[in-house]
Amino acid sequence: MAGPLPVPGASVQLYAAGATGNGSAATRLGSAVITDANGAFSFAAGYTCPFNLSLVYVVATGGKAGPTGPTNAGIVLTTALGACNAISGTPAFVVNEVTTLASAYALQQFFGTGGSIGASSTNFTGLKLAAASAANLVNVATGTAPGANFPSTGKAPTSMLNTLANALNACIVAGPSAAACTQLYTAATVSGTAPANTLDAALNIARHPAVNVATLFTLGAPASAFTPALTAAPSDWTMFATYSGGGMKGPSALGVDSAGNVRVASYFNRASYFNNTGTPTIAAGVTDGILNESYGMVVDVNDNVWVTDEQTPFAINAGFGAVSVFNSNGATVSGSTGYAAGGLNFPLAIAMDTTATAWIVDYGNSHVTLLNNSGTPLSGATGYTTSQFDFPVAVAVDSKCYAYVTNQGGNTTTRIAPDGASFTSFITGGGGSGVAIDAADNVWVANYFGSSVGLLSSTQKIISSGYTGGGIKSPQGIAVDGAGNVWVANYRGVSITELAGASATLPGAPLSPAAGFGPDAALLEAFAVAIDASGNLWVTNFGNDTLTEFIGMAAPVRTPALGPVTTP
Repeated sequence: MAGPLPVPGASVQLYAAGATGNGSAATRLGSAVITDANGAFSFAAGYTCPFNLSLVYVVATGGKAGPTGPTNAGIVLTTALGACNAISGTPAFVVNEVTTLASAYALQQFFGTGGSIGASSTNFTGLKLAAASAANLVNVATGTAPGANFPSTGKAPTSMLNTLANALNACIVAGPSAAACTQLYTAATVSGTAPANTLDAALNIARHPAVNVATLFTLGAPASAFTPALTAAPSDWTMFATYSGGGMKGPSALGVDSAGNVRVASYFNRASYFNNTGTPTIAAGVTDGILNESYGMVVDVNDNVWVTDEQTPFAINAGFGAVSVFNSNGATVSGSTGYAAGGLNFPLAIAMDTTATAWIVDYGNSHVTLLNNSGTPLSGATGYTTSQFDFPVAVAVDSKCYAYVTNQGGNTTTRIAPDGASFTSFITGGGGSGVAIDAADNVWVANYFGSSVGLLSSTQKIISSGYTGGGIKSPQGIAVDGAGNVWVANYRGVSITELAGASATLPGAPLSPAAGFGPDAALLEAFAVAIDASGNLWVTNFGNDTLTEFIGMAAPVRTPALGPVTTP
């Protein structure tokens, strides 16, 4: 369909996604079929997918809009259907501009050339999550937004999606030589290469959401195939959804488990459980009676959720805090008193290394406590400490199990040996409040007071103590994606920032516009950022008790995050 019009004469091919890498060649399932005068088509039963979990999708090429429209080879539309072993309950579906854009955004990290979708054989989870994100944006049975199961506690980007769909529709209806098409392809041109069809245009817009924003809005504004639509041009074309519920109250840290479920810590006595499409799976969240003033969270290799409790009742550790641990169903693992040994003293931040050791920053006495996966201290009765600490607040661990702790009271980050035998500090910028380590063990520091990002190389060379630009403003959360690019949550800003990774020609160069990405997303006191296996970015908003998902923006990572970032 092209809006309300059928697309007769289109060639429709069923595919199973490739499994040899992102963008790898897909497998054709049977032969292509041609749409009839009503735009209808069908595939015969009996096709065989390479794997039960193969993502199945369709691509429709060519045809014309309605019985009298001009033939248009630039019509390329797609719909993601889901895993091969799970689509038998979908007897009919729509392929149109909205399904195409939903697929382009959600699956942008997995699209190659010629409409091919593929992932590594070890990241079927990422493809599954991406297909679910597409289904969250659009109902494939009707071709309208949002998805049939979009959570009632969420706000979908329907108007933005429809506006872009209208721009694609204007091109399809007008024909390949009409201004609506030439202007669309020009506006979606990236690095001098113009798309030649609607799917490639959609992908370019999704991957470069700050390019020609006003022009694209103008192209979509006159059309009315899909409503509701935007009434004014957005700041950019990032596609985001906002979720509430799950007991969130002052949401702070967050993490993603092996299945892509999102876990959120709240300052006020709750941990919240969401699935990967933003639905709270435990309506009121979870608590153990100890959770309190929680700023830190990590998900371990068993998908257990570890949350720091900055203060506890006096009967537990004399009020100096503990760590609460919950399993994937929200049941307490750490017992009625939590894990409170090892010198915990106002525990603030937590990270997990590759040996399943938890590193915990004790803000109250400037120590670091190490616990094994059953809560037994590994760093003695009082933890590790050094006079180099200056109000430590964040921690990350590299591939050799060296920890890096940021000192918010100064301008340094301190490197700690796994056994606590040595401490070395490096000037990485003022007021380090967040830290992340990339796949090559380079250390990135979010400098809250400096409104900048510092970079320390894997050989402990200070590369920069202050990258700026791209919307950075009092950064709090920081994460690195599977391509090495850096993503920053700006606590006093209204957007997220993307910086070029350490291996780039210009490390730390802003890849986001001057205002950052997503100024329209209503971020408020963005605290933490995490990335999942399909490239979705998740951001907690401490100031308005919400969770924001930026769909498909980042290169996928393996979850849960143990040590430095790794690709799935």
